[in-house]
Amino acid sequence: MRRTTRYPVTGANSLWHVYKTVPFWKVVKNFIVIQLARYTPFLGMKNWLYRNFLRMKVGDQTSFALMVMLDVMFPEKISVGRNTVIGYNTTILAHEYLINEYRLGDVEIGSEVLIGANSTILPGVIIGDGAIVSAGTLVHKDVPAGAFVGGNPMRIIYTKEELANRGEEAASQD
Repeated sequence: MRRTTRYPVTGANSLWHVYKTVPFWKVVKNFIVIQLARYTPFLGMKNWLYRNFLRMKVGDQTSFALMVMLDVMFPEKISVGRNTVIGYNTTILAHEYLINEYRLGDVEIGSEVLIGANSTILPGVIIGDGAIVSAGTLVHKDVPAGAFVGGNPMRIIYTKEELANRGEEAASQD
């Protein structure tokens, strides 16, 4: 189960209540910063923008590929460990607006994580250190440390132990 906090709304769907939940000028600023970072090829600049303007926790040597789309309303709820790679066109969300409620949840991505291109990470999930997320994956639940996951819906393809055994078997065949 994802770790999200639910906020019920009445009347129109929750997206109509958006500027009651997040200030308009914060969204404008975040949108501009995220769009600048999406197109810049300078990894250090992206991390600097994310840390200083979006209040994200971003570890040293973490790489956000071109076109990564961060949550425009609550980017401060996203943290990424050190030496992690976030693949091209990945989307990381910390909110979801539904009909009768909206939900917010922190996203914690560990260190030495690889997230393949075109993946989507939903609010309230933890991706453990050393995990590998296959391209095009919908991350809708936690990913254990060291696991290799993929698909829609996401499933564990190999656990950390199974991956280690595969590495030992390959080494013994050489």
